[in-house]
Amino acid sequence: MELKNVTFAYDEGSIAALADVSFEIPAGSVTAVVGTSGAGKSTLVNLLCRFYDPTVGAIIVDGVDLRELDVRDWHNRISVAGQDAELMTGTIAENISYGKPGASEDEVRIAAALANATEFIVELPDQFETRVGTRGLRLSGGQRQRIGLARALLCKPSILVLDEATNALDSLSETAVQQTLEQLRGGTTIVIIAHRLSTIRDADYVVVLENGQVVERGRPEELFSTNGVFSKLYELQSVGLPR
Repeated sequence: MELKNVTFAYDEGSIAALADVSFEIPAGSVTAVVGTSGAGKSTLVNLLCRFYDPTVGAIIVDGVDLRELDVRDWHNRISVAGQDAELMTGTIAENISYGKPGASEDEVRIAAALANATEFIVELPDQFETRVGTRGLRLSGGQRQRIGLARALLCKPSILVLDEATNALDSLSETAVQQTLEQLRGGTTIVIIAHRLSTIRDADYVVVLENGQVVERGRPEELFSTNGVFSKLYELQSVGLPR
């Protein structure tokens, strides 16, 4: 995928949420998009999912403008796991299989394992048949995130977008999810939208957004050495963590 001079404003005459943004997302790569709140990260997710189209510029997929692709086909290729998983009243198995109606029990269990959710699920009274309550309120934030990730992984997308999808996880769970992403590397294009920078140390490529614009981009090790925005953000969050 390639963003070419993408500008987007939610309302005519309003300040652009993204302004003249250009960068590539290589197939099979792990690309991280980072920045503080209000930098434009969520807007970028909305555009990648084609919930909106750019006001100016284009998103190109395999040489074709995203607007020319069938929306249903595109949504079958891309999955999103976010920080607030939208769970429905029902069982854990039903919530995971929502990502692929008709999925087998084995498929649901494999997806749960990939999302590091199996350990807490099997400790629940009814395991995969445990009812999660309205909007999943019987589960913790981290548990809801892992169910949402399992749902996203179930359909084996060619493009996986993680929108702050691990910010409620403890360090051990986050490490397990990172190991899963490592298994997917090369076969799945992964876009990580992150505020917590510990999640993207192993990314192939980093794009730094600030006030809706790309202010830095490159490999993590390159950006560490520049003493720029990314390096300073990382230092603020990573005291005591190795680079």
